[in-house]
Amino acid sequence: MSGEAVLPGDIARRVIDPHAYAQWDGLLDTFDAIRAKTPVAKVQPDTPGLFEPFWLVTRYDDVMRISKDNAAFLNNPRPVVFSFNQAIEFSRAATGSNMLVDSLVVFDAPIHPKYRKLTQEWFMPRNLAQLEGELRTLAAATVDRMLEQGSEVDFVKEVSGPYPLRVVMQILGVPPEDEFRMQMLTQQLFGGQDKDLSGSGMDQMTPEQVVQIVAGAVKTFEDYFAALAEDRRKNPTDDVASVIANATVDGQPLPPRDMAGYYIIVATAGHDTTSASTAGAMQALARDPEQYARVRADRSLLPGIVEEAIRWTSPVQHFMRTAAEDCEIGGQQIKAGDWLMINYVAANHDPAQFPDPRRFDAARSPNRHLAFGAGAHQCLGLHLARLEMKILFEAILDRVAAVEPAGEAKRASSTFVGGLKTLPLRVTPA
Repeated sequence: MSGEAVLPGDIARRVIDPHAYAQWDGLLDTFDAIRAKTPVAKVQPDTPGLFEPFWLVTRYDDVMRISKDNAAFLNNPRPVVFSFNQAIEFSRAATGSNMLVDSLVVFDAPIHPKYRKLTQEWFMPRNLAQLEGELRTLAAATVDRMLEQGSEVDFVKEVSGPYPLRVVMQILGVPPEDEFRMQMLTQQLFGGQDKDLSGSGMDQMTPEQVVQIVAGAVKTFEDYFAALAEDRRKNPTDDVASVIANATVDGQPLPPRDMAGYYIIVATAGHDTTSASTAGAMQALARDPEQYARVRADRSLLPGIVEEAIRWTSPVQHFMRTAAEDCEIGGQQIKAGDWLMINYVAANHDPAQFPDPRRFDAARSPNRHLAFGAGAHQCLGLHLARLEMKILFEAILDRVAAVEPAGEAKRASSTFVGGLKTLPLRVTPA
């Protein structure tokens, strides 16, 4: 172990503690301190066997390098999201895989590009342009509902939660009456570490009990989408659910587990992350009335607001990679088989890339953030997320003259997908 930079136990614990991610400024302080002294550092368990040691990567340039080099840094065979050993063992016993869901994010080449290609065209701007009318109708209805609540609203509950959820469910052909169920399952999958989001007392459970709840959510998702796929094979439409249901790779239909994973990643990642970025943008604008007034008067600033919100919020907070070969990163010797955490929160707040990174700056340019990842695994739905946010904020700016905080905003306790779970606002209609 000589020469390795190893994080002290108290700091190492913060890197994997969901509650630390709910305390945003404290978390950024932690990453600033780590990045300045040991930009690549080993995180080890203080209880033997709790989890496999891994390298924490906090510098923008290093995270970008790893993200783009998909041959040297693999999404398989180790889990692609940080997991405790107990959870990995449970997953192996239940599914034969290190992950409960085999989705696009866990595959490497040659499988990954073949699977990604199935829906890539669907999510490109040219195709998404056909959705604009529906998105504008939906955004207007969402703002109507918000204003009906009176002058004080919880923006997450009324707007940033339901709007992207409805968008993704329309894309997948899930009827409105099933949306609440989809949201609850997503929160059990991603927000299980937060008692308010999981709604099942999971914060009081052992890791094994939590994994069982998550496994139950996965099974419910799988059964639901198996029925949906069956329907789309008989009655195909122009939605993405039909594309997945009828897809073939190398002349064969997708295996049931892979097909379920495809549906689950679109259904879950597609709304939770956009919800977080949307709430982040509104929080920043509520704190800065002058910036809100400027963007109301000049809509050309809106794309900058959207992009900065995505960086500033960094909804997907990390992914894990496995080194395929020996290499050096940040002065540390990485061996083949080593596990690495590329932390997007840390990378997107690296002052070497983003001057004054904690300031929300709609005019920030360039803004080559890593919130969508980079390389072969860059987020499939990035164009949809940007379009959704732009259209929603156009509707808000048309109808809301001013906005200000009406209480304390609270963040989710989660190491993977994070963001605000409440955002109390006072709104003044136009």
